[in-house]
Amino acid sequence: MPSFAAQQCLFRAYDIRGSRQHFTSRFVTALGLAFAQLYHQQNCGSKDVSANSRSPTPAVGSKTVHSKNTIIVIGYDVRCGSDVIAHRLADILTQHGLHVVQLNLVTTPMMVFWAEQYQGHGIIVTASHSAKDILGIKWLVDHHSPSGTDIQMLYQQLVDNATHHPSDKQKVKPEHRKPCIDTAVPVTGHQTALAHEQVAAAYIDAIAQVFEQIYPINKQHPKDTYHSSAKLDLVVVIDCMHGATSNVAQRLFERFCRQVIMLNDTPDGNFPAGNPDPTEPQRLVPLQQSVVVHQADIGIAFDGDGDRLMVVDNNGKVVMPDHLLYLLAQVALSACPDALADSQLTSQILFDIKCSHHLPKLLSELGTVPVVSKTGSSFMRQQMQQSPSQIIFAGEFSGHFIFNDRRFIVYDDAMYAALRLLHWLSAADEHGGKKVLADITHTLPDMVSTADHYLPVPKTRPTDCSIIEQLARLCQYLRQLVEAAQSVDSSHDFDLLNACSPPLCHCSAHRQHLTLEQARRLLPVGTKLSCIDGVRLDFAHGFGVVRQSNTSHHLTARFAGNSLTDLKAVQATFATLCRPFDKKLAEQIVAIPAE
Repeated sequence: MPSFAAQQCLFRAYDIRGSRQHFTSRFVTALGLAFAQLYHQQNCGSKDVSANSRSPTPAVGSKTVHSKNTIIVIGYDVRCGSDVIAHRLADILTQHGLHVVQLNLVTTPMMVFWAEQYQGHGIIVTASHSAKDILGIKWLVDHHSPSGTDIQMLYQQLVDNATHHPSDKQKVKPEHRKPCIDTAVPVTGHQTALAHEQVAAAYIDAIAQVFEQIYPINKQHPKDTYHSSAKLDLVVVIDCMHGATSNVAQRLFERFCRQVIMLNDTPDGNFPAGNPDPTEPQRLVPLQQSVVVHQADIGIAFDGDGDRLMVVDNNGKVVMPDHLLYLLAQVALSACPDALADSQLTSQILFDIKCSHHLPKLLSELGTVPVVSKTGSSFMRQQMQQSPSQIIFAGEFSGHFIFNDRRFIVYDDAMYAALRLLHWLSAADEHGGKKVLADITHTLPDMVSTADHYLPVPKTRPTDCSIIEQLARLCQYLRQLVEAAQSVDSSHDFDLLNACSPPLCHCSAHRQHLTLEQARRLLPVGTKLSCIDGVRLDFAHGFGVVRQSNTSHHLTARFAGNSLTDLKAVQATFATLCRPFDKKLAEQIVAIPAE
């Protein structure tokens, strides 16, 4: 009987992802059954297959689908083996009474777009920006990405099935379904395979409709010279990194731009140019060189499944994700629909905890409320869905950007975000000409930073709190100490008492003798502390964050300062804070180089 204990590591915070050796035929079959049960349960009480659709365009091709069926769209990325897994999942879902719409090779945002044409259910077999030997799966249920709890519940369902129904060919028979499932649904469903032309054309046309709304032909605006009937006067270089955008990017961008130059635009799951991750150091060098050689206005790079964006300016310099987030926030605000602009609520911009200390101030100057979020685009989408009228844009340091202005899908679609930026750059500035990207970024605050760096997780006793929890407790204590001393003149020394109970946790042995002067040096008055996702400290001259990665067993760290000296000072502070818990971690923090 399969227990699938080896596959537990695949079920992560955002999706299913890991080494291809774990994606055995037996596991994929069992996973297909778990998905079938998940979608059948979701359909309980559903009366109208289109009632939940929030798509900006009429349902595409939905007339061919029986209204009583639960419909799931399925696609896959370019990596070797993704197509086999996708077709196997499609077959299993069909065997269990579900209607499957096969999209074949698409980006993750394109899968989301097509899911919105039906009931908001979709699966894509993709490992995003990961290396070629990694496979993965992302999915939607009723327009929503799964939470970490949902992902673990799917794994538990898979394990329960293996325990109670060991046969891999077990059907979801009516007597095994929940009572609310319509037993009139046939045991065998249907499959509809859409041609690439239909899949791409509907997606491109929907994006074109967005720009027709923002820049209508018959509407003259003194600051806008672009009309949808004319192509943008831009030279654009695009690096698809041999990923899923290779299948559609050239056609999409040539619809809007005067000249498009393509790099690495052949779909290839071996990724001959390197991992499809535009945030890796040196990964954008070919794009930078091409921008300079062709005297292009901008360079654009997409990751493996098309949900992350990186940009190179007209001088061949990589635009920092923090700065790109700020620019895209301006894009969102400049074309905010009247219904949102007239709202009594102040617009909010969401950014993740790894973004720089300058960003909140820059966003505030735009007249918005900056809101810090946990790292993870799925977390951001969940926050947007909980307050849809307030958060009009969200961005993440890793290159995920989400527009929430009711014009298109609420998802981190890198190609769509890039086109929004291109249209904004083409709109006339105060001098009547198009905006120059390098001129804009040159005015933003200078900053020296490290990359988003991975560090080994320090070993702790089984009963100890994690290093992040211990660090958070220390910082919270120091802040309280400094704040209390502002109103009370005290020269006494203070002991740090852990909140852990000695019989349960050895962390209590790490008591430290700290003077008030030491506390003031580490966390000066005015230092901001956030512990929503790891430990983040914002100083007057820089910031730093150390957190547990959601996608691997590592700590991630990023530091920045107004100058190299400021950056080193921030790193030194974090090293001092971490040293009592793990000396090696402190040394590793100090050793992280500036970009």
